[in-house]
Amino acid sequence: MRRAQVRRETTETQIAVELNLDGTGAYSISTGIGFLDHMLEQLSRHSLIDLTVEAKGDLHIDQHHTVEDTGLAIGEALAKALGDKKGIRRYADALSPMDETLTRVAIDISGRPYLVWKTEFSQKRLGEMDTEMFEHWFHSFAQTGGLTLHVETLYGTNNHHIAEAAFKGLARALRGAIEIDPRKADAIPSTKGTLGGQ
Repeated sequence: MRRAQVRRETTETQIAVELNLDGTGAYSISTGIGFLDHMLEQLSRHSLIDLTVEAKGDLHIDQHHTVEDTGLAIGEALAKALGDKKGIRRYADALSPMDETLTRVAIDISGRPYLVWKTEFSQKRLGEMDTEMFEHWFHSFAQTGGLTLHVETLYGTNNHHIAEAAFKGLARALRGAIEIDPRKADAIPSTKGTLGGQ
């Protein structure tokens, strides 16, 4: 079973994550940031990854530590659940339309973290969430997940749609990339024979 649990505890945050890569998209999310909860629910539902996140952070200061550490913990759990990555498709991409917005997400579960972020917001907040924190969440998730991740909003004007299309695109790309390829279920998808930081 491709499951993992991660606990991340610092003086700034206490975060517990559980995930099942072969789930049904069931979720229980509580970060203290309503809009982030909504985005992580979309990530779970559309990737079919079962996801539980309980996060308590120093929100009386700002959202930075909670958003960052939540991304780090979920990425770490993803990498842990993938193990040696044997049999996965590794590469996937998705076009994610949401009304007037269209976003493209491409992913390589390479073991080499890298984020290309070509998404902009015209307002500073969505609900209680600072929009500058979206890029930071994706960066943190890619870092510990070992993902090469490209996110580009091709067009769009509604800030809620822009954020949600990015998370839904990530979910759909992730679903494809972590799927086991029945033609190569016993092989690591790399000519190197390993998917790590090399």
